[in-house]
Amino acid sequence: MPRFLVLLDVDSTLIENEVIELLADEAGSADAVRDVTFRAMNGELDFEQSLRERAATLAGLDDGVFDRVGARVEVTRGVPELVAGVHAAGGHVAVVSGGFHEIVDPVAERLGLDHWRANRLEVVDGRLTGGLVGPIIDAAAKSTALREWAAALDVPLSQTIAIGDGANDLDMMSNCGLSIGFDAKAPVRDEAAVLLDERDLSLVLPLLGLPRV
Repeated sequence: MPRFLVLLDVDSTLIENEVIELLADEAGSADAVRDVTFRAMNGELDFEQSLRERAATLAGLDDGVFDRVGARVEVTRGVPELVAGVHAAGGHVAVVSGGFHEIVDPVAERLGLDHWRANRLEVVDGRLTGGLVGPIIDAAAKSTALREWAAALDVPLSQTIAIGDGANDLDMMSNCGLSIGFDAKAPVRDEAAVLLDERDLSLVLPLLGLPRV
């Protein structure tokens, strides 16, 4: 049985990028998408509405964009050390993202993460339609993922750690044992139990009583 479960947000937490903005660069809609992202992360817009609005600007991109954008993704400093340290202590590391499986999957596999969940973009005949398929991963779905994975692993919620930076992370942070705001926006700064402003995720290890490796 794992000793604990560490659950991270992806965009601007596990990675330095906002994937929707990288995709929008390819579509020529970066400025509009960046504005919507900023407003959503600060809690000014409903997440699903903002996600659909941003995804719609990607219509017409070829599916080769996933490889092009994937090559630009930068993993945040300290992530491999965090994963190694948690695994060495018998814990699990998971991510849940308002971003997209097409980008998250290869990153999660490369890092050796245990569980992950994200949104999925609709592709028809090799091109993005601007739509989404499957259930939307929003704030409520992030919290659900935390509870589902903890139950499946027989880890009490008191032994779960949620790490995020934006309003979309608040639900999962309110249900976990320890909430960590990572270089966080205003709504999270008000609610997180711990704030980490240095962008190095290996700094989470001492908070768990684990050595930095």
